[in-house]
Amino acid sequence: MSATVGAGKVVCVTGASGYIASWLVKLLLERGYTVKASVRDLNDPKKTEHLLALDGAKERLQLFKANLLEEGSFDPIVEGCAGVFHTASPFYDDVKDPQAELLDPAVKGTLNVLKSCSKTPSVQRVVLTSSMAAVQCNGRPLTPDVVVDESWFSDADFCRQMNMWYVLSKTLAEDAAWKFVKEKGIDMVTINPAMVIGPLLQPTLNTSAAAIAHLINGAPTFRNTSIGWVHVKDVTNAHILAFEVPSASGRYCLVERVAHYSEIVRVLRELYPSLQFPEKCADDEPFKPIFQVSKEKVKSLGLDYIPLEQSVKETVESLKEKEFVKF
Repeated sequence: MSATVGAGKVVCVTGASGYIASWLVKLLLERGYTVKASVRDLNDPKKTEHLLALDGAKERLQLFKANLLEEGSFDPIVEGCAGVFHTASPFYDDVKDPQAELLDPAVKGTLNVLKSCSKTPSVQRVVLTSSMAAVQCNGRPLTPDVVVDESWFSDADFCRQMNMWYVLSKTLAEDAAWKFVKEKGIDMVTINPAMVIGPLLQPTLNTSAAAIAHLINGAPTFRNTSIGWVHVKDVTNAHILAFEVPSASGRYCLVERVAHYSEIVRVLRELYPSLQFPEKCADDEPFKPIFQVSKEKVKSLGLDYIPLEQSVKETVESLKEKEFVKF
């Protein structure tokens, strides 16, 4: 990565203390960008210390407080920026009030950031962190002969029926974003990663890394689910390329491999033969089939994926180092 690419350029990262966003700040600083980054609480060391410790942070990182639900709170952060990376969006599995915890922050938050961009002439492109959740959940059966690509959109009504609240939040947010940028003439690209794993920079355990930690920390069973997996560095590099490559446009599905949870357990077992992993699936149903996700479009960004086995290993080593798993 060249440190001169971003020299003299100012970009903004929202939700900078998050898993993907922390890596984004790190790699943008490495490329020479000046980064204006938003966090919810400037006085919380868990949200700021790991960012302020990054190479180049002293000279080129400015932290701001912003609230997704407060219109106008992103105006001063977006001001003067050529690129805006909007990654801030909650990701929880255990939700009591979907509207307040997931849907409002995702949808209203995205629109608030885009409203700030629409008032700021310096903004050349917005890169939105969406998700495969906003792509593949439309009720069509995902079988081995199915190839999911960027033309797929999740169905909000189907998500509601299935109580898939996180999936719904990403689907509605991306949908609202496309309508808004079309109306305002904003150049936007979305990155749609699957389950993101790899090393953690932040001191807290995020939802996707927790899925791996759970398999090591004595989970009795593994989930009967086949999903896409991708390394956090690939996701971050895709965001940066989506901003830097002039021809980048539309959506990019990011999946190195679709694998059933039993496959993740098998990889873990091969990497760490002395550890105990769950032997059986959470239900007695046939294993959910794997499916395919097209890699054609993402190739045009010039991205080479890190293999799943390496992603799993780096996740575990990082979890161990941060003492989220013990062995």
